[in-house]
Amino acid sequence: MTKQPGAETRERLIEAAARTIRAEGYAGTSARTIARAAEVNSALVFYHFGGVDPLLLAALDRSSEQRMAAYQAAVDKARTLEELVEVATEIYRADLEGGHITLFSELVGAGIARPQLREEIVKRAEPWIAFIEQTLERVIGGSPLAKLLPPRDLAYASITFYLGVNLFTHLDADRSRTEALFALAERVAPRAKLLTVRLPRRRA
Repeated sequence: MTKQPGAETRERLIEAAARTIRAEGYAGTSARTIARAAEVNSALVFYHFGGVDPLLLAALDRSSEQRMAAYQAAVDKARTLEELVEVATEIYRADLEGGHITLFSELVGAGIARPQLREEIVKRAEPWIAFIEQTLERVIGGSPLAKLLPPRDLAYASITFYLGVNLFTHLDADRSRTEALFALAERVAPRAKLLTVRLPRRRA
């Protein structure tokens, strides 16, 4: 089915918004810079989305939808903590190379000074926290490790780590320190194996 001109323009603007914020950051992203990348009139940013922030949120939604599908397929194969750490490392590297982390972290940073934007980011972060919690519950739920580190708390910690590591990569040019963190997680995971053994349920 052929897309209508308006739908095609929206698609071009969403793609251009994602490219622009990844390349220029939030501070360098405007209706003009996005429109230039999309090769359309800047007035169309406001016509189709009502402003730059709603357009950037639409770009984030598109990125999140694509990533969630990829994440789900990847983590479904993980049955142990070791496998989950391995998958998480691969996902992080792919997100970093693809610019997904930059898009999310730039909007999180912008939300600090813009309460309305912050509220929208929080709404969009919640499904990710729930997704991570459900994955952890499946892999370590009912084990001593889950009692020590509840999946919900670990999910929040994972999101915080995800954003923090991305910010640190701007200072860590060759990513050696970032890679060292993942290498540490890969070494610790096997040693935590005994803590992931599920305890038998007590009979009433």
